[in-house]
Amino acid sequence: MIAFLIDADNFSAPSWIDEAFKTLEQSEGAISIRRAYGSAENLKGMADTLRIWAIRPFVNLPLPKNTTDMSLAVDAMELACMAPRPKLVVIGSGDLDFVPLVVRLRERGIKVICITERSKMAQDAVRAYDQVIYVGADQGERPAPQKADAVSADATSARTVPGKAATKGPVSKSNAAKAVVAKKPPAKKVTKKSSAATEEANSVQAILAAVPSFTTGQWLTLGEVAKVLHDVKLLAKSATSTKLFKKFPQHFELSPTGKPNQVRFTLSAQK
Repeated sequence: MIAFLIDADNFSAPSWIDEAFKTLEQSEGAISIRRAYGSAENLKGMADTLRIWAIRPFVNLPLPKNTTDMSLAVDAMELACMAPRPKLVVIGSGDLDFVPLVVRLRERGIKVICITERSKMAQDAVRAYDQVIYVGADQGERPAPQKADAVSADATSARTVPGKAATKGPVSKSNAAKAVVAKKPPAKKVTKKSSAATEEANSVQAILAAVPSFTTGQWLTLGEVAKVLHDVKLLAKSATSTKLFKKFPQHFELSPTGKPNQVRFTLSAQK
């Protein structure tokens, strides 16, 4: 018997869950117990996914602490004490909070797998599991920032050029004045328009990196996307996702117009 317990406050994107079920069924077999734990808002946004995969929703108490994790852990230990007990427990979350649970399940002879999106996985938790399966599109490697010593070396090189010319002979007042001018080339004037465009492009790229499913061009549930953006600090707790996406009308489309509950990335904006 296999149990798949999903922390819907951490692992809720429909595409991730679809991929998780397909991967598990192919590698491990039929999944008998399917449960999702989370807030009423997150579970409501997952309604279609819960229906398609016949997942039982367990609504969490509306408390500020991580009661979702506790609810999942209590049920997992209850399953471990059943007869027969599951041979495999799969936890759909990368939270570090589940490590004590994983250790106890393994002590009872139960294999434990973690399935999550790579950016959601706490690296200190990896070794606790028998196996970790990552889902979701690869975000690719970001370019490494330029090292500070390389920048200073370039700057030093630029400053020493006039100095080298000066050591070849006496420097007249006129030549000295020219050297000073050469040391301080006129700064490029950055217009507010270009600065705003750069800031917008960086914001859009950050959103796409946090929610790779956007690149498919499909409609995504606004509540689920908001949860991911909250987790990666791209959306403040007091801010609304609707207001954020309305800042970038060329890149994101909301539906329906009045009270939107879905959002998608406009692929034509990439062209």
